[in-house]
Amino acid sequence: MLIGIDIGNTDFTIGFFDGATLLDTFRMRSKSKKTSDEYGMFMLDALKFRNYRIEDVEDVIISSVVPDVMHSFTSAFIKFFNLRPIIVGPGVKTGIKVKTNNPKETGCDRIVDGVAAYTLYGGPVIVIDFGTATTYDVVSPQGEFLGGVITLGLGTAVKVLSESAAKLPEIEIRKAKKIVGKDTVSAMQAGSFYGYIGQTEYIVRKLKEETGYHNAMVVATGGIGRMISEETTCIDHYDQNLTLKGLQIIYSKQK
Repeated sequence: MLIGIDIGNTDFTIGFFDGATLLDTFRMRSKSKKTSDEYGMFMLDALKFRNYRIEDVEDVIISSVVPDVMHSFTSAFIKFFNLRPIIVGPGVKTGIKVKTNNPKETGCDRIVDGVAAYTLYGGPVIVIDFGTATTYDVVSPQGEFLGGVITLGLGTAVKVLSESAAKLPEIEIRKAKKIVGKDTVSAMQAGSFYGYIGQTEYIVRKLKEETGYHNAMVVATGGIGRMISEETTCIDHYDQNLTLKGLQIIYSKQK
């Protein structure tokens, strides 16, 4: 069994694989740092909960945008599983060519998403990851990661708005029933939700215009990706586990 782990700014997303089949997923908040023992015990409890054995785990692959947790997290697998994880980064075969100005600074999560989208859906493809930040990236028909757009995630934008304006409250992210809000909360929900759909549609359109890939498949993932994809025709597919699938694909290329 392979454990694939995507360490993002808000959550750790953990997947258990049997070959290419995703068996289970778990999440852990990544805001609070933990010791290697705490990470190790969490992983053991997750295995036990699904009736897996530690002996079932053959390898681990990790993609991380949070460098501060990597020492403890890597140490947990060395200590508890006697395994040294594969870390997605320079020197790891991905199957796509990174054509950005400085490939080493391109977020590994974006590359993993690009690998998954290109492998599963073909190219050209635009992949959108709705997370703490929202990323829009383009992969060419030849499997070249060309770069893209990074902007505030919807949750981040709403939080910044409420923190920056004294009279604006924190709100739940949800689809507003009407665009015309009758109170502060409904007005904020309408502005954030419909405004984000408008942003998504505009950025996708501009990416297609600039690259000339007018028929590019658009694949979305990430926490609010389903909510957005259900309200716009510019997204062709929503895949909740796209990043984990990308980790498994990258792992298979190492073997």
